[in-house]
Amino acid sequence: MLRLAGGQVESLFDYALPVEVRELPEDLARLDALLADAALFEPISAAWDDAGRERGRPTIPMASFVRLMVVKQRTGWGYETLVREVSDSLHLRRFCLFSLTERVPCESTVRKLVRRLGPDVVAELTRLVIAKAQREQRFRARAMRCDSTVVEADVRYPSDAALAVDATRVLAREGRRLAGALGDGAKAVRDRSRAAGRRLRLIGRTASRRAGEKKAEVLRLTGEAGELVARSVREARRLASQARAKARGRGAQAKLAAASRLDELADRAEKVARQIEQRLAGEQISDRLVSLADPDARPIRKGKLGKPTEFGYVFQLAEVTANTKRGARGFLLPPASRIGSPNETELLPTTAAELDRLGIRPREVALDGGFEPTTTNPALPPGTAVFIAGRQQPRSQRTKRRLARYRVGAEGRISHLKRGYGLRRARLKGHDGARTWVGWAALTYNLDTLAVQSA
Repeated sequence: MLRLAGGQVESLFDYALPVEVRELPEDLARLDALLADAALFEPISAAWDDAGRERGRPTIPMASFVRLMVVKQRTGWGYETLVREVSDSLHLRRFCLFSLTERVPCESTVRKLVRRLGPDVVAELTRLVIAKAQREQRFRARAMRCDSTVVEADVRYPSDAALAVDATRVLAREGRRLAGALGDGAKAVRDRSRAAGRRLRLIGRTASRRAGEKKAEVLRLTGEAGELVARSVREARRLASQARAKARGRGAQAKLAAASRLDELADRAEKVARQIEQRLAGEQISDRLVSLADPDARPIRKGKLGKPTEFGYVFQLAEVTANTKRGARGFLLPPASRIGSPNETELLPTTAAELDRLGIRPREVALDGGFEPTTTNPALPPGTAVFIAGRQQPRSQRTKRRLARYRVGAEGRISHLKRGYGLRRARLKGHDGARTWVGWAALTYNLDTLAVQSA
């Protein structure tokens, strides 16, 4: 059952505390005033399952949940640390609307709610915050700067042999569970992770001498690891087919779900084996799998010296501001993203659609040289002065310098978000998980911006 608001926060014990303890710090007090608006939680109510809204156990108050997530993004705490610190802090308890006698929700409750609401609800909350600034603070977006960044997935640096070890281990584990559910006569998937791991260690020993015969030896060992994966995949397919054939009567749905899960893992493992075959054949791999746990993550090359290749997702961050002065701070639109390594122009139509949805028509737009003028100009609202560094610039040198300085601020804003709002690495798996993570970061940043402007 959905609950938007909780009970009474203050109790008799609060009146025994000093005034300094009962009062929130200045930054939290401003955020508390903004989040007191019940209209901000309408997207959660609209997205909640209508059939389960009045049934089952009541959820934690959504007003408290949103405040918990705001604290989490501002501090960078994990879920367990978040619950522990809120439980131990009088100020954070009052900000998150938990009384002194109330237990803070378990970390698994918060984590599951994040997944259930998903990225679309967070994007709608972000739009409501921007609309609130336009309505109450008379914010007018006269300029926009836009740039893309890579948000790394929560995966280790991938290699074909390491993926082979993971594939054999995961298939054996899931196969063992399914075989146990089927009972006698079910043949589990053989655990080949030790054999694959032995080849991975041999590759590591020759990694410093990858020339001539040593390089050929690395490829040979990688090919052997790929063959082990292919054998495990065949056994997993047979076991899944056997489970579907025996799915009768009681427990049939559980067996079908386990067989479907095993088939899905077999698909990923088969892709790993196919990648190894393509590497040995010298073929180009266009859609490389870099993690079994996060199959949507992709290798992305941005030309950085420190990190030539990053593994994750590309997000286009667009900030609308009231002016182009130094230190201008505005609001982030819901970030645009797509699986793979899309260029700037491919993500721009999604950003332009957000402008139309919010009714924002900026006078000036500052972009970097990655945008193509022939496709960028038609995508933006007509009459907008578009500055593209090194490609499309105004005749006035003064305006050119002003917009160039304004555009560079987008890179500083991305750095600010990565250092202060957890945008360096997405801790949620999958593309939807990364969109959810980045969406909460954008929402928290916008709330902080609105709090500063309303001070």
